[in-house]
Amino acid sequence: MKRGLYILLISILFISCSDFQKTLKSEDTAAKFEMASELFDAGKWKKSFRLSEQILQKYRGKPQAEKLTYIHAMCSYHLGDYYIASYHLDKFTDIYPQSEKAEEAAFYAAKGYYYNSPVYSKEQKETVEAIEKLQLFVNEYPNSKYLAEANTLVKELDFKLEKKAFEIAKQYNLIGGYTGDYVASIKSFNNFLLEFPGATLRGDAFYYRFNSAYKLAILSVDYKKEERLKEALDYYQALNKSYPNSVYLEEANILKEELQQELNTFTTKS
Repeated sequence: MKRGLYILLISILFISCSDFQKTLKSEDTAAKFEMASELFDAGKWKKSFRLSEQILQKYRGKPQAEKLTYIHAMCSYHLGDYYIASYHLDKFTDIYPQSEKAEEAAFYAAKGYYYNSPVYSKEQKETVEAIEKLQLFVNEYPNSKYLAEANTLVKELDFKLEKKAFEIAKQYNLIGGYTGDYVASIKSFNNFLLEFPGATLRGDAFYYRFNSAYKLAILSVDYKKEERLKEALDYYQALNKSYPNSVYLEEANILKEELQQELNTFTTKS
């Protein structure tokens, strides 16, 4: 009995594939449209895409064009071709702004840009573009069922920009070696704190800014050292005031004591 059922399933699959190939090779655009719709509803994205791709231009300007354009674009999305999907979904919302699928298309177009965003260590042009697209969606559809997800995606992309800016500033601190690196690190962290006032990594930035100022002061020549020691201690106070429970505070306290001892030598001399 199991063998018979297996043979039946194989037969159905073979017939289904045969019908698809026959329709794919035919000149019957209506049959292709119908099968592309059925395959899309069944989640057969690749086959639906192949059929819709063949007849998309032939239906341009016709009543069926709206549905076919949507199917074609969403198949691209489900197949992971996000550049193409976002392009066609954007085009769909431009051509059919009153469509019942316009909101969905606008969201998935924006989400396609999200998927094109690279890892934080790379150039973030696509990330900025994705944030802009998602924000436009949120502004246009403030009551959308996709609103929570859109906001979550924006938050994730914002963190990626934050992480990149933070790591650049931190890298100056880590490579060190000469005072110019620490000056650049302090400047970068100051810019970071201005650009990302609500940053997740804000507490870390306060510490590494202080750490860079500490290293700069310790390495400085005598005629610059006193001023830089005082500046480093100011950054310590900023860390201590803003993040009194910082995980870095124990280490920061050790560095602060060293700075204070160094500064005391200048006070003694004067």
